[in-house]
Amino acid sequence: MRVAVVGAGPGGLFLATLLRRADPSSSVTVFERNRADDTFGFGVVFSDAALAGLYDADPVVREALEGHGRHWDVIEVRLKGERIRCGGNGMAAISRHTLLALMQERARSVGADLRFSIEAGLDDLGGYDLVVAADGAGSVVREQLVASGTDLGTGVTTASAKFIWFGAEYLFDGLTFVHERSEHGVFAVHGYPIADGLSTFIVETDEASWRRAGLDSFDVTAPPGTSDAASQKYLQELFADQIDGRALRANNSRWGSFRTRRTATWYALRDGRPPVALLGDAVHTAHFSVGSGTKTAMEDAVALTAALTAHPGDVPAALAAYQDAAEPPVRRVQDAARPSLAWWEHFGRYHDELAPWRFGYHFLTRSITDSRLARRAPDFVDAAHTAWAGEHGAEPLDTPFEHRGWSAPGRLVEIGFDQDGLPGAVRSPTLALSDTPDDDGVWAARLEAPSTEDGLPDAYRTLTGLAAGGPVLVAVHGGTSLTRTLLCERARMVDRVPALLVDPGADHDRAVTTVLSGRADLVGRPALP
Repeated sequence: MRVAVVGAGPGGLFLATLLRRADPSSSVTVFERNRADDTFGFGVVFSDAALAGLYDADPVVREALEGHGRHWDVIEVRLKGERIRCGGNGMAAISRHTLLALMQERARSVGADLRFSIEAGLDDLGGYDLVVAADGAGSVVREQLVASGTDLGTGVTTASAKFIWFGAEYLFDGLTFVHERSEHGVFAVHGYPIADGLSTFIVETDEASWRRAGLDSFDVTAPPGTSDAASQKYLQELFADQIDGRALRANNSRWGSFRTRRTATWYALRDGRPPVALLGDAVHTAHFSVGSGTKTAMEDAVALTAALTAHPGDVPAALAAYQDAAEPPVRRVQDAARPSLAWWEHFGRYHDELAPWRFGYHFLTRSITDSRLARRAPDFVDAAHTAWAGEHGAEPLDTPFEHRGWSAPGRLVEIGFDQDGLPGAVRSPTLALSDTPDDDGVWAARLEAPSTEDGLPDAYRTLTGLAAGGPVLVAVHGGTSLTRTLLCERARMVDRVPALLVDPGADHDRAVTTVLSGRADLVGRPALP
């Protein structure tokens, strides 16, 4: 079998290695548009949980991390002069340049043919039995497929937050999130060590702060490789105290907005021409805050190799099996990444509104619950509960609530639904929920969350109107978990009205997480019959 792999990133190189190991009689050629030692970006990070499968597939990653990587267990959050640390988060990182060099060496050692400085497109690859597009988020091969009429069912969502990658000549202890407010807004860093004296340094901010700081002036038509020197200087000065005055290094460093790609079909069968499989960022992306891009690309390589091995001589069956195996874990990563990405779109608000301990807890529970986090870091979770009890005198769900003459003995309440299936009232003590103000006395607002984030602007305007009527609270229902949460946070932090999150699947764990993090003041679940 003759396989052409377009793209010599970690996913493409890992695939070449695995294919040659699985079938030494196969011919695997990797085409890369850049030179062998060209690397854009700085570090690659893996969670300990992600490494087991990669280690089993081939020793190259384990040997690279053991010989050249950094490992840590603690996540640190820095803001407002405090450093909040949370253990139980085993991770490892390595310089991307070092990892690629070692993976190139490994692929060659098993007989893969690596060809650099070659721009290979579909028209150049007609003599192969399979073409694999591993050429990244801007995949040329994917776009050529689409231009030729292939419908892959691709959807792309662009985040509102802005980000830029640098390296810092400063060694963080481990994965560190640093937050600083300038006169223009709040900026945050994802930092982690990758080599002696060097860390990855990714900065995020909201678009309004980015524009106020004048960081939108860089010429985006500048050729690849040109970095935004003005932003480098601004951020180096802003974060100087956090990195001991050390320098930032640029490498094709320019601002962007993260694009989440979802694809319905991961391969194309073409009459009379080689079939094409898509791998890694060419077919799916998930926000880098969940540290998954390189890991999922390499897991795709494992799945594709296994499928081709299980279906010798039947490439269509192999490609179908590949997607069936690889897509579910990718979807789970993307589903977890969306609330994480949303957190970064609103982190400036959380920075200003939440105490440091609560900010840290809110951040670390953006994709997991209180009990899951407690299994990783019991001391961290205990400290959050202790901080709440110190302020309120009770555990979160046992803390009474009172506002505008209505009170509840705890923060988990039962909701009665009307004949239309809408939340009609809070039970015990009773509080009617209404879409409009009640001039006769105490009232509580009811607001349906939209089914997609596109509907949030209209929902925010409705919320502001409801808040102006002076309700006891706003009960947010319907929609999705994310849109409900964003509306509740908007109510609490912008419109200054208490929020009740109506969650049909709420249990004690989810309710504790919601209240302790500050996402809502109360949680409502359907009343028992």
